[in-house]
Amino acid sequence: MTKGEASQVKVHYKGSDEDFILFIDDLDTYKKWKGDKSTPMAHFISAFKIFVTHKQGAQGQMNGASKSTLENEFGTSNEEEVIQKILESGSIQETEFPGRQGPKNDAQQGSIITGQVSR
Repeated sequence: MTKGEASQVKVHYKGSDEDFILFIDDLDTYKKWKGDKSTPMAHFISAFKIFVTHKQGAQGQMNGASKSTLENEFGTSNEEEVIQKILESGSIQETEFPGRQGPKNDAQQGSIITGQVSR
């Protein structure tokens, strides 16, 4: 991976009322965990935070999931239990962010012209 490039991996779980998202730091370790639960989840989870996208799929605006939302969907508000369910049943969404290729706004490359005000 070259400087500036990054990838973001999230696990998307489509619930009955909400779409849930978890962020993963280490995809390979996550895949190993799916076959061998002895690996601690802390080794591959970005943060023990569950997000909801308000039924907008994996790309919607994200907010933290409330305990009542977790309770309604999973029958528990215990975040570790919910995270495990999402990791087991969710689908992987991987996004690549390419490295920067110079300025993003070409209009800023031109020279600035200043005008004089005549009285």
